[in-house]
Amino acid sequence: MNTTDTACLRAVAAPVESAHARRLTVVRSEPARVRVGVRATDPLTAVGVAESLAGRREVLVLPEARIADAEVFVVAAERAPAEAVSLVRATADAYPRPQVLVTGGLAPGDLLTVVGCRVVVVLPRAAATSDRLVGGIRDAAAGRGALPPHQLGELLRQVGAAQREAPRGMGASRLHARELDVVRLLADGHDTPGIAVRLRYSERTVKNIIHAMSVRLRLRNRAHAVAYAIRVGVV
Repeated sequence: MNTTDTACLRAVAAPVESAHARRLTVVRSEPARVRVGVRATDPLTAVGVAESLAGRREVLVLPEARIADAEVFVVAAERAPAEAVSLVRATADAYPRPQVLVTGGLAPGDLLTVVGCRVVVVLPRAAATSDRLVGGIRDAAAGRGALPPHQLGELLRQVGAAQREAPRGMGASRLHARELDVVRLLADGHDTPGIAVRLRYSERTVKNIIHAMSVRLRLRNRAHAVAYAIRVGVV
């Protein structure tokens, strides 16, 4: 093959390779879909939630046969607050995954209970658009939490009341030094990468610390860990 033939082959191959690289780039940039399970107080509500999420590229609503594979559960309660709490508890017992709760309201004292049952995002039923649902699901999957401002204030009030009733200092002694550092940053709203940067740990180390603390103290999720830390007076 002479020099001219080689140059021609390169000229033909270059656009093909470039197009292939562009296709690879597009594939790699496609976000992973969050696998979602739906639980509701009645069948019509469950269908409504599933239809709201249908066709969204960010999430995949699983059929009942694959519900155990869900990464996040959307729990929708159309009826009384007591039914919402009952459904949240049943879901947490059966599937230890983060929950997004869609509800018309909670009774006084229930917010701390649902947070302890793995609820990390609460959406008012009237404001639960498809976009907000997807945003809540992605927050839950990433370990973030989201509460409406008035509910955040109510949660802090409930935690404060629990803290006043608990013996001072007993909980702090159950947290190791590294756990205290991590849970205080969680309380400030930092995610795993942010905590890793501030403490100069690897992200895997941060996750291991949170996991060990959660198992030992029987904490259901990060929000529960923060609530525990506030209750025992270390945050």
